[in-house]
Amino acid sequence: MTSAGSTAAGTDWEALRAVARDAMTHAYAPYSGYPVGVAALVDDGRTVSGCNVENASYGLGLCAECGLVSELQRTGGGRLTHFTCVDGDGEILVPCGRCRQLLYEFGGPGLLLETPAGILPLSEMLPQAFGPQHLTK
Repeated sequence: MTSAGSTAAGTDWEALRAVARDAMTHAYAPYSGYPVGVAALVDDGRTVSGCNVENASYGLGLCAECGLVSELQRTGGGRLTHFTCVDGDGEILVPCGRCRQLLYEFGGPGLLLETPAGILPLSEMLPQAFGPQHLTK
């Protein structure tokens, strides 16, 4: 893998997708039959990944991005720089709206996402996002 500080063009997206595909094989999706895997590069060069985990109480299911952010925090925090998501066939997916918001918190508007339309910054996938800067402490 290339360093997290690399550009979209300098990133080995296929290798990052391979990590997401591996994560997808660990998904727990007995109800929908729709496993999802994600992977991202972190600003310190680490790679983190996650998979979806469903629950019999459907609303309690966790998207793969939740596992990825948990892994990010568990392994030292940092900022996400490059992100990809795949379905059960290993094809590129885009995160749902809830997960785009989650990714914004941990990657910001410049996070690069691999999408079926190409590499896009999160700011184009979640325009005018609400974030920590909107909250007063």
